[in-house]
Amino acid sequence: MSILFSGRVSSGATTRKVGVGRRFFMFWVNHVRQALFSLGELWRTPSASILTIGVLGVSLTLPATLHLLVKNVQQVSDSFTQAAEISLFIREGVSDTQISSLHKILQADQDIARVTHISKQQALAEFAQVSGFGSALNYLTDNPLPDVLLILPKNTSADSARQLMARLSKERIVEFGKLDIDWLTRLDAIVSLLRQAVLIIAVLLLGAVLLIIGNTIRLSIMSKKDEIEVMKLVGATDAFIQRPFLYSGIWYGVFGGLLAFLIVETMLWWLQGAIVSVTSLYESEFHLMALSMAEFLSLMLLAILLGLSGSYLSVRRHISAIEPTGP
Repeated sequence: MSILFSGRVSSGATTRKVGVGRRFFMFWVNHVRQALFSLGELWRTPSASILTIGVLGVSLTLPATLHLLVKNVQQVSDSFTQAAEISLFIREGVSDTQISSLHKILQADQDIARVTHISKQQALAEFAQVSGFGSALNYLTDNPLPDVLLILPKNTSADSARQLMARLSKERIVEFGKLDIDWLTRLDAIVSLLRQAVLIIAVLLLGAVLLIIGNTIRLSIMSKKDEIEVMKLVGATDAFIQRPFLYSGIWYGVFGGLLAFLIVETMLWWLQGAIVSVTSLYESEFHLMALSMAEFLSLMLLAILLGLSGSYLSVRRHISAIEPTGP
């Protein structure tokens, strides 16, 4: 009797495991089937699908392009760390020993990354080469230029550089210090303004995308109203009916995100030649920064979430409102 009972228990447990496994398998099969069905629906209505994907792709292109603009301007700003360089002009008549001693003291300073000494002879030779007055400078009896110590702070922010310059200008053999960083501060303010503009424009455009996708899904639901009524008559749940429309929103997001990425990459390729022509005149090696892999994945995720959110808002409202009518 106990053997028979244990056999029945074992058989029941196995049946339940098989039942759970089969339901789990069929759950994913149904999802894949409905995803492919929704993709086929996009293929069967190419005009509406292409229009919606185009609107989504172009809407995502603008904030993505503005993001790259901010990214490249930030690259330019970061490349000008030398703009925070402090010039310490040494007093006239100071000996080389005193300058060397101050040089060593500054090298040991925790707030200083690099110290470079430019002697008055080096400064005069550089001025003669840059200014083009080489022959005229030969008539000078004395060198009017001072020795200079160039200081690169470890913290190149404007406030920190100013504080360091104020401290170093008090050194006994220093005539005065000079820091030309105001233009870099203005550049940082412009970058901050661009970031805010990107955020505002992105919110407006993404809100428009939600409305467009929601309206597209609503039209699709209305065109299948009779089919939805029949499905509800035979016992289909709202969740089952909604699923293909949700997948349609996801497909819109996938293709819209890919379109936005292709447009951005095409624009970067088009502009790179012009950028090279300009930077070559200034002997610069600046290159436009493209979307990184993380940024590409973020763009795709954003597009998919927009498509899914727009379709979800539409199906939750309209499918529940459709009820079978009597004969």
